Amino acid sequence: MVNFAPSGARLDRVKVHKVIKTDQEWHRQLSGSAYQVTRHEGTELPYSGKYVELHARGLFRCICCDTALFDSKTKYDSGTGWPSFYQPIAEDNINKITDSTLGMTRTAISCARCDAHLGHVFSDGPQPTGLRYCMNSVALNFVPSV
Repeated sequence: MVNFAPSGARLDRVKVHKVIKTDQEWHRQLSGSAYQVTRHEGTELPYSGKYVELHARGLFRCICCDTALFDSKTKYDSGTGWPSFYQPIAEDNINKITDSTLGMTRTAISCARCDAHLGHVFSDGPQPTGLRYCMNSVALNFVPSV
């Protein structure tokens, strides 16, 4: 995993233990919608998330374990109704998993530290990557730049 300062500056690559909790512990920590999305691969309704229209500078961290996932510098308006980014803050901080639900094959994105489901990545994003990381607001915690 790669650590990041509150300013967004990249720090050291570190080896960390997986965050493993019981279902009951996740229930106590998370809101009902965050639990459903992160622990059971749910999806919030489009345009319902609190970060869709957010344009402030800062980092988006995992709601479950606080791992840095996305920098607001890579956020853009995809017109889909979910917060979208053209790249993660560090590839080490996410996992990509083949998702064959809903009669299609997609790539699901999860947090590398706690396996929280975050959203999906698609190949219709802007340059420089051409990717759209379509994330659920309830899976993220925004921390403004200091």
